[in-house]
Amino acid sequence: MLATIQYNSRKLQIDLSQPLDISMPLRASTSNVNAWYIDEPKIEPVKFDDDIISVAEGAVVNFNSIQFNPHAHGTHTECVGHITKKVHSINQHLKQFFFLAEVITVAPEHIKKDTVISKAQLQFALGNKKRDAIVIRTMPNTNEKLSQQYSHTNWTYLEEEAVKFLVKKGIKHLLIDLPSVDREEDGGELKAHKAFWNYHGKLRKDATITELIYVPNQVEDGEYFLNLQIAPFENDASPSKPILYKVLE
Repeated sequence: MLATIQYNSRKLQIDLSQPLDISMPLRASTSNVNAWYIDEPKIEPVKFDDDIISVAEGAVVNFNSIQFNPHAHGTHTECVGHITKKVHSINQHLKQFFFLAEVITVAPEHIKKDTVISKAQLQFALGNKKRDAIVIRTMPNTNEKLSQQYSHTNWTYLEEEAVKFLVKKGIKHLLIDLPSVDREEDGGELKAHKAFWNYHGKLRKDATITELIYVPNQVEDGEYFLNLQIAPFENDASPSKPILYKVLE
């Protein structure tokens, strides 16, 4: 299933039969990825008095309720409504779903007790490339990320100047394999979030941040088309399923 896409002055080809899923599955388990100090997700059949609506329990259908937090329990895409008093919904502000993206791999730098992604690293990785989206894979990259318990770990974060560089480059969609682009404990400053959405100026309402992705090692750095799929939640964030398609030579 080859598709040719006219992107500005370029004609780019992708194979729609070769999707690369970089989302994390959500599981009702203590081994599900987790952050922000809350319990694991729950997926349970509805109960009516003594009746459990599950085929295993004798019902004719499975009828589960799901309890989770999009920010804590897996791959999610958020809009500026994550940090504003006024309600902004990801479902209302993300209206395009296909973007030219660059996948990069970064080994975080150590600064005192923190590990960070710097402006210099992003400058080196992107160079003069013009992209709509950036997908950041951090090192080390093991499948332990699928079950990582991030609370109280002081995870890697993006320096404010690094985010400002992405904005200047025209990046509208930032994807990363961490729970947040900001430091776990930063006193509520949220410098990276605020820089990306231009919090103190004209809000970038069509820009998104996707966190807790997982980019397998077999996905090479380089140019891809990104299909950013969300559930239609009227909320600042939604669970999401970003899919990459390699741009063919």
